[in-house]
Amino acid sequence: MAGEITETGELYSPYVGLVYMFNLIVGTGALTMPKAFATAGWLVSLVLLVFLGLMSFMTTTFVVEAMAAANAQLRWKRMESHKEEDSDDSSTASDSDVLTQESYERAEKRPILSVQRRAPPNLFEITDRVEMGQMASMFFNKVGVNLFYFCIIIYLYGDLAIYAAAVPLSLMQVTCSASSNDSCGVEADTKYNDTDLCWGPLRRVDAYHIYLAVFTLLLGPFTFFDVQKTKYLQILTSLMRWIAFAIMIVLALVRIGKGQGEGRPPLADFSGVRNLFGVCVYSFMCQHSLPSLITPVSSKRHLTRLVFLDYTLILAFYGLLSFTAIFCFRGDSLMDMYTLNFARCDAVSLAAVRFFLGLFPVFTISTNFPIIAVTLRNNWKTLFHREGGTYPWVVDRVVFPTITLVPPVLVAFCTHDLESLVGITGAYAGTGIQYVIPAFLVYLCRKDTELAFGYGTVNKHRSPFHHTFWVGFVLLWAFSCFFFVTANIVLSETKL
Repeated sequence: MAGEITETGELYSPYVGLVYMFNLIVGTGALTMPKAFATAGWLVSLVLLVFLGLMSFMTTTFVVEAMAAANAQLRWKRMESHKEEDSDDSSTASDSDVLTQESYERAEKRPILSVQRRAPPNLFEITDRVEMGQMASMFFNKVGVNLFYFCIIIYLYGDLAIYAAAVPLSLMQVTCSASSNDSCGVEADTKYNDTDLCWGPLRRVDAYHIYLAVFTLLLGPFTFFDVQKTKYLQILTSLMRWIAFAIMIVLALVRIGKGQGEGRPPLADFSGVRNLFGVCVYSFMCQHSLPSLITPVSSKRHLTRLVFLDYTLILAFYGLLSFTAIFCFRGDSLMDMYTLNFARCDAVSLAAVRFFLGLFPVFTISTNFPIIAVTLRNNWKTLFHREGGTYPWVVDRVVFPTITLVPPVLVAFCTHDLESLVGITGAYAGTGIQYVIPAFLVYLCRKDTELAFGYGTVNKHRSPFHHTFWVGFVLLWAFSCFFFVTANIVLSETKL
């Protein structure tokens, strides 16, 4: 994420890439979606979910087109550099440097019509993994690059705050309910407050803070070191996630089939649209990780169709999960973390399944927290990096990890309202990453492509939404959403 060109890695088939993309998109956001659906009404939720899914697909194709354009420019610069070296073998090193610099400028500033006629068919092939930060530095000016990193950093802070709150919340809900007189967990009509007792004189909120402190002490130190997600850990967490999702959907369907469904969701309730919007945007987030996901795909001939298929499957899954939830449980009984609804005897009779679902976020989120923290730390370093400069040891090893870890932990300490955390993160930083950045990337990369290779050059991976109208539409939608969410928050706070 720090913005470097990295190795492609081991290639995999398009259908394996489809599975990886599915796993990347369907994560923590899906667990907060049922409550958002119940709050906003099933019809409004369905319409907004489909529309935002289409918008996310559109900007995903924008990012893929920008990746292809970045690869073409890098490939052309290498070709020009080799030509200069072959023709000027007798030149001095300094002359060669001047000529190479001039060739770069020619490649960037003047149309090369011959390329349009004799360009190799694989000029726009995506072979180099060009991360979002590198594309920003290629196509944006200095202000744009800084705004890009600012948006990424805010989003990652929100991600970490959600993770830091979700794990202690799950532990608090499961252990406090199990230690009370009701050994089966949360019953259908039971509503707990943070001030209710948990263990002896300790309140539930005290237990939450204790779990948060333990979580920070155990996983926080990883922020000060380099960690990498291993393939086997990824397989394990993905397997646990799909087992948990499958169990919840099946249990909800069985409960509805037996006529025990309690949910009577409204058709529409516009007061819940703000959080629903943020949750849906957050739940479709993948644009920032597309380079590492798309580049290793061995055959990219039908890439757009595969991405569309992925989004169709994700929409169907989100709809199935959310609709079974809102018709199985009453809207006011749905928890911020949907897995916690299955920590009740009337929902699940088997204790092992109740504890597995209740503690499921603890295992999966805990493995992701250090990865996101290190990514955020590296983005801070990149934002303040000066060419040729190095950081003092204290700044590098203490200051950057500290400013990475402390803010999200403080946010989690102040609130564990996951629906609001996900909603705000998605509505603000998520809107920037999912809509604004891809729209500007594809617009500017098209301008650079025309300048470098001549008008009429066709990018083989260009978006189906290649008309400039769609770029303007995405930007207009993004800014409209930003103002709508802000106005909704202000009006809500004013009423309170």
